[in-house]
Amino acid sequence: MFFEAHHIVKHFGGLSAVGGVSFRVDKGEIFGLIGPNGSGKTTIFNLINGFHSLSHGEIFFEGARISGLKTHEICRRGIGRTFQVVKPLKRMTVLDNVIASAFLRSRTKSQAIDLAEETIEFCGLGPCRDKPAGGLPIASRKRLEIARALATKPKLLLLDETAAGLNHTELEEAIELISRIRTAGVTIIIVEHIMKVIMTISDRILAINHGLAITEGTPKEVATHPEVITAYLGADYVA
Repeated sequence: MFFEAHHIVKHFGGLSAVGGVSFRVDKGEIFGLIGPNGSGKTTIFNLINGFHSLSHGEIFFEGARISGLKTHEICRRGIGRTFQVVKPLKRMTVLDNVIASAFLRSRTKSQAIDLAEETIEFCGLGPCRDKPAGGLPIASRKRLEIARALATKPKLLLLDETAAGLNHTELEEAIELISRIRTAGVTIIIVEHIMKVIMTISDRILAINHGLAITEGTPKEVATHPEVITAYLGADYVA
């Protein structure tokens, strides 16, 4: 058992944001999570990494229960994440942004620098290494968000809409980077609205709506499910 969520529930006052969702992710897999805006996708990410506490249910990672742990403890266990709205340390350079994350796995500054530089090159940010993060274009800011997460050396990476706002070429580059991350041995759960991305790279997909699971399966199985078409994809979508 690599990762499992068991009947996870999150209430905000009288609102049920997640209403008892269960799923598993196998090691080495890219697992997609789709649904309309407000369906509970990002809330599920926030429950996984401890940003929100569960109302009910349990989450397990590598056989151990992680629900109830603090966010930094979950990160240290090996779960990293990106955020839909990227917020780099704007006045710091790209390198210093990644160094800040690298300290989680480094005992010395030199080790943190080495890990950060390796991660920056892996993410294709070498030319931006010494530039202030606040001046980067959107595609580079998205890559920096991924680099900061990768510098924590995660075993499981949660990617929250890393392709939003990218043009066609940048989308292709994002797909290639995500594939390389998986090839490097990192398991991925990805939330993404751009179907070209999630349908291309995912092994399995869970579709949710109103905080409830609709269906789970291969990209083609999910894309042809009548409830998914009605709730999210629309009748014009071609699988």
